[in-house]
Amino acid sequence: MVSIPRIVIGAPASGHGKTTVATGLLAAYAKRGLKVAPFKVGPDYIDPGYHALAAGRPGRNLDPVMVGEDLIGPLFAHGSAGTDLAIVEGVMGLYDGRTGGGDTGSTAHVAELLGAPVLLVLNAAAMGRSVAALVHGFRSFGNVRIGGVILNQVGSDRHEALLREACEEVGTPVLGAMRRASAVAAPSRHLGLVPAAERRAEALASVDALAALVESSVDLEEVLALARSTPALTATPWSPEADEPVRSRPVVAIAGGPAFTFAYAETAELLAGAGAEVVVVDPLRDEKLPDGTRALVVGGGFPEVYASELSANEPLRLAVASLAAVGMPIAAECAGLLWLCRTLDGAPMCGVLDADAAMTPTLTLGYRDAVALSDSPLLPAGSRITGHEFHRTTVHPRSGLLLEPAGGAAWAWRGADPEGFATSNLHASYLHLHWAADRAIAHRLVTAAAL
Repeated sequence: MVSIPRIVIGAPASGHGKTTVATGLLAAYAKRGLKVAPFKVGPDYIDPGYHALAAGRPGRNLDPVMVGEDLIGPLFAHGSAGTDLAIVEGVMGLYDGRTGGGDTGSTAHVAELLGAPVLLVLNAAAMGRSVAALVHGFRSFGNVRIGGVILNQVGSDRHEALLREACEEVGTPVLGAMRRASAVAAPSRHLGLVPAAERRAEALASVDALAALVESSVDLEEVLALARSTPALTATPWSPEADEPVRSRPVVAIAGGPAFTFAYAETAELLAGAGAEVVVVDPLRDEKLPDGTRALVVGGGFPEVYASELSANEPLRLAVASLAAVGMPIAAECAGLLWLCRTLDGAPMCGVLDADAAMTPTLTLGYRDAVALSDSPLLPAGSRITGHEFHRTTVHPRSGLLLEPAGGAAWAWRGADPEGFATSNLHASYLHLHWAADRAIAHRLVTAAAL
């Protein structure tokens, strides 16, 4: 049983201020001495980076599409262990789930699985009494409990009074009213907010401003009381420990730093649990792989933003190519795929793949129910898993195969050509995976590294 007080931050749609409220609440409660656990619904990597700055502990994702709804409670219990309060930021609109799947994967879906009340954030900049109809609709539509409302972008005292009176008409308490504030804005680019790791000093200042805004605008005691009203959750904490970890402790390097910020916290935990010694390498700074590296994991991020710097680090590019040439396992997804290509927007990359990558104006986005086409360090051919694509780049193979040894495509899914590259020692694809969905992934890679 898990009795951590918890609350879910939802909204009618994107752009209402969920990240502002969630990050501000995390920072405000942390300043008060509470141990707070941050979570994000869905496959988002960027918001958890800001959550981590605010809470002082890793931001984690709860995605029933990627890992299955049976793992949501256990992953929540694992990520919130030893804390006083958990705050879960939603995704998109409250009931927006996977396309064609109803509310599966939605904020409401996760709130139901956690038995948590929803704090509804409303951008009220252009709203009056009609806010009551909106709140009433969200309360009556689904099965989640709307425990209160936070009004965002309020223009004046008179505006606030009008909105509060309207919400009272439908019996929904207003737990906060936030005025327009430019100090809390964060810059965006082609895939959303700029990650906190790329602007750490400015991000810390933004988080401090968010804490101050929330402290002055939100009834923190009432929000905490709402979070404490949740019943105990029946769930056994998820564990990253393998049943039979590899005993030789091979070194597995994980790419990090500003260029590779897209990673789930559970990936490193699973690798360590499978017996690896996990070490971070920053491709913008480090000119060699960690001593003794026997495998490399490269997640997502924004290598296109740092193409010239990545290209200039020739010693590390050559070290990665050498690692691949001697048959050590490499797993790369999205940004990692681009880094392994011959070039990215014309700039030389690692040259592990006989392919060129380039930016494109087209956004590729969505969940994919994938089947592994080839054996790789991650999964055997025929394995099935759900992943997520999110990129504005494209990869053009020169020969259609890897340089050496020849391999095949990594994945197939309905409505698309075979995707990615796979050999016995390499897996490179646009598809993001949540390794907690199948702990065999980490164990297979660590076992390959130990051979």
